[in-house]
Amino acid sequence: MKKIRYYRLLVLLFVTAMIASGCQSESSSGEGDGSVEFDFWAAPNPSQQVFWEDMAKQYMKENENVKINVSPMPESPSSEAGIQSAIAAGNAPAISENISRGFAAQLAGSSAIVPMEEFEGYDELIQERKMEETIASWKFADDHQYVLPIYSNAMLFAWRTDILKELGFEEPPKTYAEVLAVGEKLKEQYPKKFLWSRADLVKPTWWARWFDFFMLYNGASEGNNFVEGNEFVANKEAGVQTLQLLKDLSEKDLLLTREATDPFETGQSIMMDIGPWTFSYWAEKFPEMKLGETYDLTMPPVPEGVDYENTKTFADTKGLSIYASASKEQQQAAFDFVKWVYSNPEHDLEWLKQTNLPPARDDLSTNETFTGYLDEHPELQEYANNIPNAVPPIDSEVTVEVQEVIGTEAVNPVVKGEKDPEQAWSDMTDAINKVLK
Repeated sequence: MKKIRYYRLLVLLFVTAMIASGCQSESSSGEGDGSVEFDFWAAPNPSQQVFWEDMAKQYMKENENVKINVSPMPESPSSEAGIQSAIAAGNAPAISENISRGFAAQLAGSSAIVPMEEFEGYDELIQERKMEETIASWKFADDHQYVLPIYSNAMLFAWRTDILKELGFEEPPKTYAEVLAVGEKLKEQYPKKFLWSRADLVKPTWWARWFDFFMLYNGASEGNNFVEGNEFVANKEAGVQTLQLLKDLSEKDLLLTREATDPFETGQSIMMDIGPWTFSYWAEKFPEMKLGETYDLTMPPVPEGVDYENTKTFADTKGLSIYASASKEQQQAAFDFVKWVYSNPEHDLEWLKQTNLPPARDDLSTNETFTGYLDEHPELQEYANNIPNAVPPIDSEVTVEVQEVIGTEAVNPVVKGEKDPEQAWSDMTDAINKVLK
């Protein structure tokens, strides 16, 4: 945590100095003839880099006065740290992808990135890409939009329906009570199997909370915010219910919290938090995993009384941000490039084919540009359907600290049997409020 605060201080000091002096990198300045050159940092993922390199080449053919230098962002020890170091050293790009909402809040708090809605053509971009509903949940506490979402993985649960049928269940459970009923039957018939294999449940790893606590909490709370700016606004009832489910699963020996290799695929567990990146791995290593035969995909289960048909989940999602250290010309040129990319749904289709990451569009499941591809890859259809139902990460400068507290004060001790849900929620609330001050 001290390291995070140190980086934040560096960002604030150096960004202030750069803005005051009008500092910018030589590689991205124009020649005074109307031309403009800027750097674009792609995520450190080969398929994403290839996509942006191809988009840049096409754009530059149509706009000869623009030069775009695409390169992967540094990722030592992480891409976030690489960006922070570049900002501090005065080497930030004009624009980069791979920005989460929480990290963006940290950068925005240091004035390192600029609001997207201030660029000419912003409203047209949102309309052309059909993302009005998706981007609404990205609005920050200060009413600005600092990130343009690129993709949105509505995190789902996979269920081994072949094993469920052996247990006498024709479909995956939808409520907590149904989950526990499945678990009881599982232990009766297969004492050595588990419902959910997730070693992270007993670890304080901050980002792990996205794929366990927040998936369940977003479903239980119907998408209620957790933190808004510096205010803790979480729904206590939903939070306690989420922790109670984890407690019940742990006490009934339905959680495998030690490391295991491919437990879901081998049938050691029957439920798995899953993103679409899993399917290429299965195609290579576990071709027997087939949708509708061995597994099905569902939204998170919910407490009794919550409308399952309109439930929410966590959105594993990142986007593009434009940096304050670039000149106004470079910033607008970077935005114009992005607007061009997203003005054509075929570009989003190409992205989907190359990365398996669902574009952040409200119409992904209905737009004819994508329906043919989704028909050929039905495992992606449920992700497309639920993009509008997926809640992005909290927009707080102290996201890391907040989510560490969720683990150390609530999730970890509840799963270990060290706290009851009510006490865990109270301890977590007190600790988060201290972090937010």
